[in-house]
Amino acid sequence: MYTINYSEHAVKQIEKLELETQRRIITTLERIRIRPYPHVKKLVENPYFRLRAGDYRIILDIKESELIILFIEVGHRKKVYK
Repeated sequence: MYTINYSEHAVKQIEKLELETQRRIITTLERIRIRPYPHVKKLVENPYFRLRAGDYRIILDIKESELIILFIEVGHRKKVYK
């Protein structure tokens, strides 16, 4: 099972969101801990992955050798990729 690490930037972004949105993001992350690859998509020209949680997108880095999922950023789907 993978361990989920949160960047400081991601924690600050989550704290600004509504409580229901925070719960949805956390439960989505917990769901992918066993096998993340069927749930994420690789970003084009970028080493990171994206995960969908309603109208929000979670930017992740997966370290296969260490079994770590690094939660980098979260944002609304219209703004997160810019």
